[in-house]
Amino acid sequence: MASLLTNESSMVALTTLRQINRNMTIVQQEISTGKSVSNARDNAAIWAVSTVMQADVDSFSAISDSLNLGAATVAVARGAAEQVTSVLQEMKELIVAAQEDNVDRDKIQTDVANLRDQINSIVGAAQFNGLNLLDGSTATVDFLSSLNRDSAGVVTAANITVTAQDLSTGGTFGTLLASVDVSTAAAATTALNDIETLVDTGIDAAAAFGSAQKRIDIQNEFITTLTDSMKIGIGALTDADMEEASARLQSLQVQQQLGVQALSIANSRPQVLLGLFQ
Repeated sequence: MASLLTNESSMVALTTLRQINRNMTIVQQEISTGKSVSNARDNAAIWAVSTVMQADVDSFSAISDSLNLGAATVAVARGAAEQVTSVLQEMKELIVAAQEDNVDRDKIQTDVANLRDQINSIVGAAQFNGLNLLDGSTATVDFLSSLNRDSAGVVTAANITVTAQDLSTGGTFGTLLASVDVSTAAAATTALNDIETLVDTGIDAAAAFGSAQKRIDIQNEFITTLTDSMKIGIGALTDADMEEASARLQSLQVQQQLGVQALSIANSRPQVLLGLFQ
């Protein structure tokens, strides 16, 4: 039945064209943003997951900065401990030389005192951003290393704890170092035993810092790898397939042209009715 009041064909064509235009808007948004899910309206579940993951990625960037700071701080302490050990070895050579009777012990003692002052100078300067792990001012220091999220979504911070090594003048090491004396044969004999203890302490301190620095470096590499993996995961959830979007856009453009033509044909049908009244 032909009707002037209700053009069913036109209504169908118009509905189809509207759907095509909506699909084109979605595809154009994907092309312009590069994302198939750019807001909660697109896909609430995927958007929520990707947003949480992106927040974690941003947090891991701050963690990486913390680890870099920790690595630098420990590296300074390790380098200083190694230098202290090297100076102690020089001191040991002097103490060994003082074991003979036919030597000028006073001059050797002067050299030992100068090396002792040098060690104290190294320890005092071994700081990074005000934190010194050798001067006895702190026992341990924590560096943020990760954020752990459980299945319930609860987040806890994880730290790498670095133990400081007291090589200051006020510690056991410094007290023993200050007592090193080669002015007499008996004192030189005692100093030989003391210097072995001091060298071992310096070696242990450098080794401890070396292990801590290695752990921090490994954790930093892991955080970098983890961050990259999370970014890839977020991309897999939200990024648009540009090849598919391009193909869809071309198809929708053709459909749009056909839809406009179909609507035009449907709108022209009532004109045919005029012929019935002529």
